Amino acid sequence: MFGDYEAQRHWQEITFNLPIKQWYFNSSDNNLQYWGLDYPPLTAYHSLLCAYVAQFINPDWIALHSSRGYESQAHKLFMRATVLIADLLIYIPAVVLHCCCLKEISTKKKIANALCILLYPGLILIDYGHFQIMYNSVSLGLALWGVLGVSCDWDLLGSLAFCLAVNYKQMELYHSLPFFCFLLGKCFKKGLKGKGFVLFVKLAGTVVASFTLCWLPFFTERAQALQVLRRLFPVDRGLFEDKVANIWCSVSVFLKIKDILPHHVQIIVSFCLTLLSLLPACVKLTLQPSPKGFRFTLVSCALSFFLFSFQVHEKSILLVSLPVCLVLSEIPFMSTWFLLVSTFSMLPLLLKDDLLMPSVVTTMAFFIACATSFSIFEKTSEEELRLKSFSVSVRKHLPRFTFLPRIIQHLFIISVITMVLLTLMTVTLDPPQKLPDLFSVLVSSVSCLNFLFFLVYFNIIVMWDSKDGRNQKKIH
Repeated sequence: MFGDYEAQRHWQEITFNLPIKQWYFNSSDNNLQYWGLDYPPLTAYHSLLCAYVAQFINPDWIALHSSRGYESQAHKLFMRATVLIADLLIYIPAVVLHCCCLKEISTKKKIANALCILLYPGLILIDYGHFQIMYNSVSLGLALWGVLGVSCDWDLLGSLAFCLAVNYKQMELYHSLPFFCFLLGKCFKKGLKGKGFVLFVKLAGTVVASFTLCWLPFFTERAQALQVLRRLFPVDRGLFEDKVANIWCSVSVFLKIKDILPHHVQIIVSFCLTLLSLLPACVKLTLQPSPKGFRFTLVSCALSFFLFSFQVHEKSILLVSLPVCLVLSEIPFMSTWFLLVSTFSMLPLLLKDDLLMPSVVTTMAFFIACATSFSIFEKTSEEELRLKSFSVSVRKHLPRFTFLPRIIQHLFIISVITMVLLTLMTVTLDPPQKLPDLFSVLVSSVSCLNFLFFLVYFNIIVMWDSKDGRNQKKIH
């Protein structure tokens, strides 16, 4: 079907040439099996906006039916230019503002932090190289504006920005529970019989109004709204499709869950495990809302969704990487490590598009920038890893528990060596005929093990956060 590049072009063709009521329905002019729209209304509106520009430059790019499979250097330049413009308007300003708002660090460190975040290879390679589900920076940028808003007590603006992110890409639901719990915790803190209740009503009104405006053309008929929802959540596809670095794909190597459990049971099990893994952090955030706790809960919840939820895509790891970028200055060693693993986890996907050299170059540039800007190898003490409070608690029962930083350093070395070796093997060796997906499975399984370790680590930070804060106050 001409490759994944065609999807974005085709959506522009459909939104420009067909009435809005036909965008999500199967018809002779809109074959949903051929890259049918499966993202929320804001993505469709964005495609329509790009289509108007394309129509002005070259109508052949979006001509109904006849443009299928169209590909040229001029069109590639146009498509990548639209990604860059979206970055310049939404994502990059949000990153710069986030770094400007960082406290207790110098201007030089703020600039270095912004540079490291913008050099994150995963987002660059997917949006500009792989080009399948591009414009990730739009939804991630809107989510980042939402994080900035609620962290600076501009709660209504932050809620609006996040609602727009969800209405652009439904995967932003990975971040929805931390937003909900943080804002609910703020309402509780202000008192639900006074200012807290007023804030709750305003927030509810903002959410309802933003969703209503985005979905208004599809609310005219019940069938319209239901069809859009069916397209957004294709549960019929099964537990997973490609080699994803999550639990289900890794476990299926030894235990064929798809064959053992009925489809509806798979959905229930996936839902329960996802909920259980993120519940402690969300409860903690609701009871003790703080911007710092909010950022770390965003990481742990998004990672829980990626590891345990239903029908996850490889590129969904970008939804975990964004909040990890937000804590890069707080835990530079662990954040850099995670962002390297997240890029490695997409290796099979990137190799399909001949992105080996761009992957190596961008990864090295990012690693060097982080290593020099944050001196990450000097930030491996219990205090720098935010594990001091946890270690103190463990030492009450195990007095000799002083080796955690050394273990983490050794795990980092093992992780990096494994990623390098697997990359070399994937590129240079042919897999056995009986195991054609051997290297892809190894990449996903190794990445999954790393992500499970990070899930435990970030949950420890969240659950011991208040104790850490009290210890820091005593030190000062």
